[in-house]
Amino acid sequence: MLSYVANVLAGLIGAGVVLMGAGNLLVPRAALGFGIPGTPTEDHTVRAWLAVKAARDTALGALLLIVLVGATPHLLGWVMLAATAIPAADALIVARSNGPRSAVYGVHGATAAVMLATSVLLLVA
Repeated sequence: MLSYVANVLAGLIGAGVVLMGAGNLLVPRAALGFGIPGTPTEDHTVRAWLAVKAARDTALGALLLIVLVGATPHLLGWVMLAATAIPAADALIVARSNGPRSAVYGVHGATAAVMLATSVLLLVA
């Protein structure tokens, strides 16, 4: 049962990250939800960096889905654990940029916590 719940959570995380990344590729202003105040989304250079982030997110989500389908729950757990560093680092970046605490803890911190919990479930399953 734990393995099933962990696989569902991993699938939802993977699909969510793909959708978030693809959405940010199509509409760069969507990246404003990241939490860095004053992000000038009209600036061409900033839009390029937002596209880099969106491509990273899309690829990470696809990787999680591929490992979900093609590997053991144990390997998926290790991949999820490693990937947890991304939202944790994002939380630190937003915090150092004086972003809203809701983005630090409610977006990035919560994502890191769910990913960490999912990885633990997969590793013990």
